Amino acid sequence: MTYLSRIAASLTVAALFIVPYASRAQGTVVLTGKVSSRTADTVAVSLRENALDPKEKITYARLDDKGEFRLSLTVAGATRADLVYGDDVTDLFLEPGNNMDVRFKGSDMAATVKFKGNGAAANSYLSEIDEKFVENDGFQVLPDNIMLYEAPFLSFLDYRRKEESKFFENYAQDNQLSAAFKAYAKAEIAYSYANDRLTFQDLREQVVATESRLKMTPTYYDFLSDKNLINSPDAGALQSGMYQEFLLNYIHYQATAANHQRTDPDFYQICYDLAKTQLTGSARLVCMGRVLQESFRFGHVKQSAAMLADFRTTDTKNQYYSVLQNDFETHKAFAIGSPAPNFHLISATGDSVSLQNFAGKLVYLNFWRTTSGLSLRDLPYAQELAKKFEGKNIVFLNVALDENEGAWKQLVISKKLPGVHVRSGGGLRSTVAKAYMVQDVPSYFLLAEDGTFLNVKPKRLSSRAAVDEIKEAFGKAATYTSLLPMNTGK
Repeated sequence: MTYLSRIAASLTVAALFIVPYASRAQGTVVLTGKVSSRTADTVAVSLRENALDPKEKITYARLDDKGEFRLSLTVAGATRADLVYGDDVTDLFLEPGNNMDVRFKGSDMAATVKFKGNGAAANSYLSEIDEKFVENDGFQVLPDNIMLYEAPFLSFLDYRRKEESKFFENYAQDNQLSAAFKAYAKAEIAYSYANDRLTFQDLREQVVATESRLKMTPTYYDFLSDKNLINSPDAGALQSGMYQEFLLNYIHYQATAANHQRTDPDFYQICYDLAKTQLTGSARLVCMGRVLQESFRFGHVKQSAAMLADFRTTDTKNQYYSVLQNDFETHKAFAIGSPAPNFHLISATGDSVSLQNFAGKLVYLNFWRTTSGLSLRDLPYAQELAKKFEGKNIVFLNVALDENEGAWKQLVISKKLPGVHVRSGGGLRSTVAKAYMVQDVPSYFLLAEDGTFLNVKPKRLSSRAAVDEIKEAFGKAATYTSLLPMNTGK
C-alpha cells in the first residue's frame, strides 16, 4: 500500500522503478504460510518486470484444506512487489534468497500479516510503517493538511519526515536490514517529502475550490537546486516508486515554470527534452518513457510518433521501446482530431440518446458511477459548471457505468442533476467503456463540435481551471492534426 498523500500528489497510479536486469543478480524467493478465517482460495505475489509496462507478473499459490500455502518465484535483484489475497493488498520487498513464513487473517490481511524468516525484518517494517503513518490522517496531505498555508504545511512536512526518519533509525538498530532495503526505505522518506512539497501548490488549487491559487514565497522551491535530489547517486532511489513520481512532477514543474502549459500542443515534447537533457542513468530513460506515455494518453499522436522514434535510438538495449511501441499503437485511435466512438444509450427520462445527436456542440463527456466516491464528490461542481455555461454551445453528457438502474435513475432525478444522463450496464466491461478505454471513474473527455477528440484528459469538474479550459475549447476543432508520419518507428 502506498501513502495516500503520494497517490494524491501524482493523481495517477505510479509504476515501480525497476532497475535493468543486466545489472542485477536473479534469485529465488520462497513464501510459505497460513491464512486463518479464509475468504479466498489463493494467495498471489504481483510484481512488474518493466517499469513502463502496466502488465504485472502474478504468481499464485492455492490454499490447502488447512489454509496453508507455498509460493516460489524468481526475482531479478531487490524489488518491490504486492502480496494479494482477494481484494486485500499489502507491500512486499523481496530479495534473492528470501525464505519467509507469512501468516494473516483472511478477513483483514493488511492489518494482521506477520512475517518470519529471511526477509521478515524488511517486510515487517513496511507493515508497521503503514499502520503508524499511512493509516494516520495526521501524517497525510489529504484530506486535512492540504488546507494549510505555506508555513504550516512545511512545518507539517518537516515533522512527518522527522518522525518517519526516527522510526526507521530505531527500527534499523533493533533489526538486521539489508543495504538494499535501507537505501530503499530512506529514499521513500526523502522523496515523499520532496514530492509532496513540489506538488502542494497545484494539488491545493485543485482540492480547495473556495480559494485562489496560493502564491508561494520566493524561496519555496529552492530545495530543487540540490543536484543529488534530482539525479540521486543512491542506488536505493531506483527502487523507490516515489523517486520516479517525483522526477515526473519535477519535469512538469520545469516546463510550466518556463511558461509552457499542459494545453500547449508541444508541452510533452518540451517535457521529453527536459527529461533527456537534465536526467541521467536509468532514471533518464524511465522518465522519458513516462512522458511519452502521457503524450499517448493525451492524444498528441504526431508529436508522440516523433518522440518515440527518438526514444528508440536512445534506448539502445531495448529495455522499454517495445513496451512503449505497443502502448502507442493502443492509444493511436484516441489522437486529438480523431472521431470519438459513437454510442446509443437510454437516458434517465427514457429517451434514446446518441453522441451524434450533439453534432455541432462542444461535448464534455463524463464517465461516472453512483458508487464512486470521487464521482459523487464532483456532482456539486458539475451543477456549478452547467450554470456557468447555460445557453452556450456545449452539452454535459454523463454516462453512468452502473449495474443498478434504479439507484442511478433515483439519484439523477431526485438531485435534479444537470446535463444529459444516460446509463451503460456492464460497468467497465461495457461496450462504451471499452470503446473509450475507460479504466476507472470518473473519466472525462472533451469533444470538439465536429465530434472529434479535443482533450482526452480535461480538467476534472471540481478543478478551478475547468472553466477556463472549456472557454478556450470553443471553435478549436481541428486545431491539432492527428496525421501520422509514414514511419512510426517500427
